[in-house]
Amino acid sequence: MHVHILGICGTFMGGIAALAKAAGHTVTGSDSGIYPPMSDELERLGIEVYEGWSSSQFSPRPDIVIIGNAMSRGNEAVEFVLNEGLDYESGPAWLAHHVLRERWVLAVAGTHGKTTTTSLLAWILDYAGLEPGFLIGGVAENFGLTARFGGAPFFVIEADEYDTAFFDKRSKFVHYRPRTLILNNLEFDHADIFADLDAIEWQFHQLLRTVPANGRIVVNAGDRNLARLRARGCWTPVETFRQSDQPGWSVATEPQPLPERHKGAEWQVEAVAAEAASRLEVRHGGSPAFTALSPLLGQHNAANALAALLAARHAGVPLEQGIEALTRFTSVKRRLEVIGQPGGITVYDDFAHHPTAIRATLQAVRAMIGDSRLAAVLEPRSNTMQMGVHASELADSLVDADGVWVFRADSLQWEPGEALAGDARVLGDVDAIVAELAAWLRRGDHVVIMSNGGFGGLHRKLLAALSQQA
Repeated sequence: MHVHILGICGTFMGGIAALAKAAGHTVTGSDSGIYPPMSDELERLGIEVYEGWSSSQFSPRPDIVIIGNAMSRGNEAVEFVLNEGLDYESGPAWLAHHVLRERWVLAVAGTHGKTTTTSLLAWILDYAGLEPGFLIGGVAENFGLTARFGGAPFFVIEADEYDTAFFDKRSKFVHYRPRTLILNNLEFDHADIFADLDAIEWQFHQLLRTVPANGRIVVNAGDRNLARLRARGCWTPVETFRQSDQPGWSVATEPQPLPERHKGAEWQVEAVAAEAASRLEVRHGGSPAFTALSPLLGQHNAANALAALLAARHAGVPLEQGIEALTRFTSVKRRLEVIGQPGGITVYDDFAHHPTAIRATLQAVRAMIGDSRLAAVLEPRSNTMQMGVHASELADSLVDADGVWVFRADSLQWEPGEALAGDARVLGDVDAIVAELAAWLRRGDHVVIMSNGGFGGLHRKLLAALSQQA
């Protein structure tokens, strides 16, 4: 079968391309703005990619066209597909029909932490010898891949709530029909397609309707929005977890009654900073259960790790083996990834683009570095951030930073300077931010660059500037 993919250079659609190639299909595709890392991955796979949307890309005529959700009516390629009557399908629907059918699907859903949790869950299953397939919204460093077909019944997928395609406005995840589902958290996001939190919750409710009664839902009991979601209807056994907000737990102490705020959570986890890692202290029903060393930083990642361990256990991986896998996990590209230490200054690349994720990232770094200086550099790039939906929450999310720089793009529909009340440097030029950072930073400092895009090459430019003055 000849599969042609419109919007092939997105992480999800590039993953679909890799899976289709692994399944033995002839794969081609097109996109605008073809650039690494996905362009390199597609070239490695031997997939021909066309620049732009000319109708010439459909010769020879493909058997099916997979249309990415970034494509819309009026696009030249889309209009050609419709006018010529070519067979077409969305990426999630193709995945459901050709990859996930008869698989044991383990899906990870939620506003934050999906990529890290999905990568870790896939790694735990792989470490246990289960050879899972997977599709992840980032490059899992243990695999060096975003997608793999796999040879076993198990398939792990990052379950995104964004819409499916211009012709299917359901969330992507309703196509996946998981047997094991992780629900990490639920907040308002994607304001470009969702009117409010209730609209997102409705889509999550549809997801819950697809999980069988002999499946398992691993859910964060500390999230009020998820509690409300479950109250709307849940037909599947639930296993609950939550991160601790009670410092000082130790597995050496006698079991204590659970505080009122922890009731209803079967599992509780606290992360204790341990140099460049975390020690997870886990309780079950209020009693000490186990400790584990995790390379992931922060309380939020402690919850992600526990959720992955519990989901893997549902697929047959004992906790002890899952814990071994956790210690050997090497995280995900662009998730608090150290990209250089020029002149003794540690530079991190992070995907955070929502106030909750920004806060969690900076809290994790602060817990690790103590009193060392911390700089935060933010590009408000997602559609929701550009619209200013979370502008009022941004200042509180940045409190752990000693210095804050915000890039103001022309497309921004709000004023960061006003929202941050003078607590940040707001500049509309990447080179100007680099110059100010290079002058401000000194040996022993840490700087976290946060963007869900390329940030105009700021990462590379800052590393070069710091290297020159080292």
